[in-house]
Amino acid sequence: MPEQERPEDRGGYDPVGPRPREAISPTGQGGAMDLALEEAESLETGRGPGAGPGAGPREKARSLWSDAWHQLRRNPVFLISALLILFLVLIAIWPQLIASGDPLRCDLSKSQQGSAPGHPFGYDTQGCDVYTRTVHGARASITVGICATLGAALLGSVLGGLAGFFGGWGDALLSRVADVFFGIPVVLGGLVFLSVVTSTTVWPVVGFIVLLGWPQLARIARGSVITAKQNDYVQAARALGAGNARMMLRHVAPNAVAPVIVVATIALGTYIALEATLSFLGVGLRPPTVSWGIDISNAASQIRNAPHMLLYPAGALSLTVLAFIMLGDAVRDALDPKLR
Repeated sequence: MPEQERPEDRGGYDPVGPRPREAISPTGQGGAMDLALEEAESLETGRGPGAGPGAGPREKARSLWSDAWHQLRRNPVFLISALLILFLVLIAIWPQLIASGDPLRCDLSKSQQGSAPGHPFGYDTQGCDVYTRTVHGARASITVGICATLGAALLGSVLGGLAGFFGGWGDALLSRVADVFFGIPVVLGGLVFLSVVTSTTVWPVVGFIVLLGWPQLARIARGSVITAKQNDYVQAARALGAGNARMMLRHVAPNAVAPVIVVATIALGTYIALEATLSFLGVGLRPPTVSWGIDISNAASQIRNAPHMLLYPAGALSLTVLAFIMLGDAVRDALDPKLR
């Protein structure tokens, strides 16, 4: 008896539906059936079409921050600067790890003497160990730089972000106030502001740097927020009924904070140099606080007779500022896709 003709053989519709996949065998002729079967298997296994049997799952898309970290780990500039900054922060917290002496213990009989066993950097004018003072001076300089950067970044981000998000008269007022602070010379302002302060702690210097440093970060935050709030996902969230607080915290701020981080990282090194400048002029940190700026000021008049007094604290200051600027450049390159 001849075999009954099936509907699919006639090109008609099969009311039973498609057969199980196991019953469909590839034709080997490159037809549509083979291609559909291969694409279905690729979607199930997470491999692309044509991937071999040893191919692994498809790589998950990385976010901005994970992609930036992926780039930073392969950047030698970031690795060198990060290790150097880690070492500086470590000796700022525990200077006794590499310098067991007292930075305030001096012997006038050894005034301006060169290096000696146990004292590789020699002595200053008062007979204090230059090596010990250089190591202990990292604490004050790095404390001022980190605290001033955090304060300026927090104040500038909040004010600039709110002004950029809401606009209106608040935005105009913030811009005019920032212009006033931009017009104040930093060194001259420090001479006027800090000359009336009698405290020997780091907090007056930190407060002054925050006072003159927040306008720059506020402008960066304002421009970044204005750009971020115009994106489609923010408009979609607004159309779905999201409030201002939710849009600001969940959608705008995470996508606008990257430029602020870059500028703040570079500014940290600048703030350390500014503290040393003010201390050199006698209005920043003051004795008995140990600071690189104070040591450089004391050594400036003796540069011909005892150059080692100036060489080591100035070298430590330059190395620290350079490390933070290199870190900021590496972070900027990682967070800005246009620079890759």
